[in-house]
Amino acid sequence: MIKFEASKVYHFVTKEEVTALYPSATTALNSLKSHTCKGNEFLGWLDLPTEISNEQIEDIKKTAADLRKSAEVVVIIGIGGSYLGARAVIEALEGSFHNFEPAVKSGMKILYAGHNIGEDYYHELREYLSDKRFGICVISKSGTTTEPAIAFRLLKELLESQVGKEGASKRIVAITDESKGALRTLATKEGYKTYVIPDNVGGRFSVLTPVGLLPIALAGFDIKDFVAGAAQMREACLNEKSNIALEYATTRSALYKKGFKVELLANFNPKLHYITEWWKQLFGESEGKEHTGIFPSGVDFTTDLHSMGQYIQQGQRMLMETVVTVETQKYQVEIPTDKDNLDTLNFLAGKRVDEVNKMAELGTRIAHTDGGVPNMQVTIPELSEATIGQLMYFFELACGISGCMLGVNPFDQPGVEEYKNNMFALLDKPGYEEASRAIKAKL
Repeated sequence: MIKFEASKVYHFVTKEEVTALYPSATTALNSLKSHTCKGNEFLGWLDLPTEISNEQIEDIKKTAADLRKSAEVVVIIGIGGSYLGARAVIEALEGSFHNFEPAVKSGMKILYAGHNIGEDYYHELREYLSDKRFGICVISKSGTTTEPAIAFRLLKELLESQVGKEGASKRIVAITDESKGALRTLATKEGYKTYVIPDNVGGRFSVLTPVGLLPIALAGFDIKDFVAGAAQMREACLNEKSNIALEYATTRSALYKKGFKVELLANFNPKLHYITEWWKQLFGESEGKEHTGIFPSGVDFTTDLHSMGQYIQQGQRMLMETVVTVETQKYQVEIPTDKDNLDTLNFLAGKRVDEVNKMAELGTRIAHTDGGVPNMQVTIPELSEATIGQLMYFFELACGISGCMLGVNPFDQPGVEEYKNNMFALLDKPGYEEASRAIKAKL
């Protein structure tokens, strides 16, 4: 099981101050379990690990296997929670250079679209796919979200030009609403294989639905183990009096009350970069409401110690830091001896690279704590499907608890609509005429 440790925060907040928040955290947890919290119509994620059947898992695995037979590349189309969870898992488990060679596990490249509106990106993506056997996994509840809808229109046109409408229909999988929306209508008309995004699960909590499970299976990873890991964490956190999700939520809330308004999620393993990106959306979209909430940010160490490290060490004292540690590496690499020793590194000869990395991590945690940055640690035994499943459920539950402690609805995102409304008005979308006149008057 993953572990949580917070001894390095007690220079900044007392154990008594943390303990004083446990009743509030327990009330928040109980409101999640009893479905009485704000946004309780979106609590389907809470029991997902135990509700997914073996039949559902096997069906997803079969779809992934069928698509791998007909395609050498699959493009995952989605934005926010519709792709970040899956990408986080895949990047954590995949070989570091899978973007340059076919993925080791599945023999297939996984690419992403619909998460930006970059014209050069789509030109280059279509050029790359023009001579490839490719398939599409499009993820959108409505089918009208601008970024993925543009991507799907562009790539569907390319795929149909290559293999025809009927051929394309066999290489497109749609993950969408059960009965309504533009994508559901198109999928029914064209005969795409489909999966349902549950109505009671928001996008950023959807990695344990087909939204996350199908892409993870396409990449060749064991989704049964991934779900089992999440189920382990659910059991440990929902059915025990003391649990690490509650501890984490309580500790960061105590620090927030002391004026630490920004949380850095720091990792010392480059495979965890997209775990950080997923975590940023999870907490940012859940807590950032009503002019409150901890601002989530992320750093990749030791890389960012040579860029952001100076600010973290000596900038404004508003930062708290949660370090994600991977205990055991998959491979072993020893540093060799060099007879000339011009780099003066012979004192490291015979040591594993990970030993150096672990000392860099420990030295950083000490330095940052001494410099005024409270430091928490989440330890993962190894990078595997099960441990990543544990980690993601841990963060989801802690996020729900923390949001409820703030008194906001952790499961909506009304602020996200503001940029969309302005964009539609500026683009003269039908129905936005009045808004268009109003916004253009401000320019």
